[in-house]
Amino acid sequence: MIKTFINQADNAIATLVFAHGAGAGQHSEFMERVAEGISQHHINVVRFNFAYMALAEELCKRRPPDRADKLVACYQTVLKELDSSLPVFIGGKSMGGRIASMVLESSIAKGCICMGYPFHPPTKPEKLRTEHLKQIGKPVLVLQGERDTFGTKQEIEGYAMSHRVQLRYLTDGDHSFKPRVKSGMTLQQNLEIAILESVSFVNRNV
Repeated sequence: MIKTFINQADNAIATLVFAHGAGAGQHSEFMERVAEGISQHHINVVRFNFAYMALAEELCKRRPPDRADKLVACYQTVLKELDSSLPVFIGGKSMGGRIASMVLESSIAKGCICMGYPFHPPTKPEKLRTEHLKQIGKPVLVLQGERDTFGTKQEIEGYAMSHRVQLRYLTDGDHSFKPRVKSGMTLQQNLEIAILESVSFVNRNV
């Protein structure tokens, strides 16, 4: 059984399972702020650590992520153990969002939210991770910083993807949506936009 942490919402209308990125676990500042923000809008948010991250935290030593197939299996286990009495959505930050999008089609989830999708490794734009997004049949929301080194707005606009993939860009945001001071935006503003866009996506597809 995989241990989960739930941000419980009042009068919940849906549950969002939200997975962490490669380098920081379920209790990172980004994950905490997003989960808390979304749960204020009648959506339960379930977080968990992938097995490699759980071990890294136990040993207090960084570990590289497991292979994609192992991460997918872990995500699927969380969904099997989930209370699915409410409509379920899945998603995650960076790697967690990518894995969620790979799980989506065969899962009970009604849609997927990817925050900072890793379209390619930084400095390696030729190594695209978009093949499954070309045929995806369920709705996907990608929230992406305009200058994300894993896929900038300029790069993404040239990618072939299913019409079910919706893109929303965060002004001047990096991979964690942080803008530069000169942009006139703040990280808090971009996070709030990401939270509200996520809530709107769930409400449209619930």
